[in-house]
Amino acid sequence: MVVGVLKAAVFLVVLSSGSLSAFLTRMANERLRVLEEVEKDIAVVLQCAGNIVLELSKDKHNASHLDRQLVQFQTSISRVENELGAQIRYLTQVATGQPHEGSTYSTRKDCQMSLNRAEYAKVKLGELGRTCEAMLEQQQQQI
Repeated sequence: MVVGVLKAAVFLVVLSSGSLSAFLTRMANERLRVLEEVEKDIAVVLQCAGNIVLELSKDKHNASHLDRQLVQFQTSISRVENELGAQIRYLTQVATGQPHEGSTYSTRKDCQMSLNRAEYAKVKLGELGRTCEAMLEQQQQQI
């Protein structure tokens, strides 16, 4: 689930940056490929854990088999932790608007906020104009 969320976040960061150069597209594709590898490592972790539990449930368990599964489990867990940590650090940097090569998130956000403020000002000026027209009509009717 975490990997899926990270994939979606990386994808959204890529989409939100508008016209990307080929380099940035390759970089984003590489990040998605790494997340797919993390998914595979998570599957290995679950499989190893299942194998360990299965072996421990036997009356006579094979110690060497348990050791191999444990080493594979620990190796996969370590890779998952490292890669997810790297992905989270990357997304944290990009999403907070800190300087990042190719990131236009903060600029796009500022632009969108400016457009929202301009639209709000337009609505308020329209309301003010209608109020002024209504007052002028009332004054003309009284004369």
